[in-house]
Amino acid sequence: MSTLKNKVQLIGNVGQEPAITNLESGKKVARFSLATNENYKDSKGEKQVDTNWHTIVAWGKTAEIIEKYVIKGKEIAVEGKLTSRSYEDNEGVKRYVTEVVADEILLLGNK
Repeated sequence: MSTLKNKVQLIGNVGQEPAITNLESGKKVARFSLATNENYKDSKGEKQVDTNWHTIVAWGKTAEIIEKYVIKGKEIAVEGKLTSRSYEDNEGVKRYVTEVVADEILLLGNK
């Protein structure tokens, strides 16, 4: 069991145009939301779709690829790891965030 790692693989559609930030160090960071859909049939046999939204963060070369090729609506595959962090908002309330830090992306679909 010691070989298990924090690894996430998602396929979904980009929810908004990626936000690209250029840091003082020269590195880039990209942030965007990704919608994944799960299809199932309910107790009446009717098809249902459950959509989950994920916050994706990418650094360096991966962020550069996202900046050039990823647009709202594009279907992509993301591989990375889950991270959690906390911060204080403007009112001093502590907020908790879980994000996927992307190591690799794969462009899919036609959009």
